[in-house]
Amino acid sequence: MIQMYTTPSCSSCRKAKKWFEEHRIDYREKNIFNVKLTKEDIRAMLKNSEGGFDDIISTRSKVFQDNDLNLDDMSLSELTDFIIQNPSVLRRPIIIEDNKMQVGYNEDEIRAFIPKRLREIIMCTTCDKGEDCDYRHALDQYFRELRQKEHQRESTQA
Repeated sequence: MIQMYTTPSCSSCRKAKKWFEEHRIDYREKNIFNVKLTKEDIRAMLKNSEGGFDDIISTRSKVFQDNDLNLDDMSLSELTDFIIQNPSVLRRPIIIEDNKMQVGYNEDEIRAFIPKRLREIIMCTTCDKGEDCDYRHALDQYFRELRQKEHQRESTQA
């Protein structure tokens, strides 16, 4: 399941959520101002980052600058605790699924979270239109398949 770390006033967070909703991709949202971050949250972020804390911390944030921090002088534990106590230092949104992570909203990079079946249709590997497939058609076909699965699931539960 995709995990998205957000804040209410973040326009990039709103764009990312809208993109996932438009593509009918399920995600779990964690508002980092309402729900306290855990060490496991920070570990998940670091596990998927290439640059460690540099990838997820905004050194331009007021809290970061007010505390006159130097990332190189802090231990892993100190940095983790600081983020948990001051979540506003995180860049947003942070989107994680398995071994994929995106920090911020980027319209091209967010496509890494497209489900495998939709990617197959987009690449025309199983598309009914062959090489003439376009993205809109691929989305329509994918949504049709989702509706059929939902209908089948409802029929078996009735």
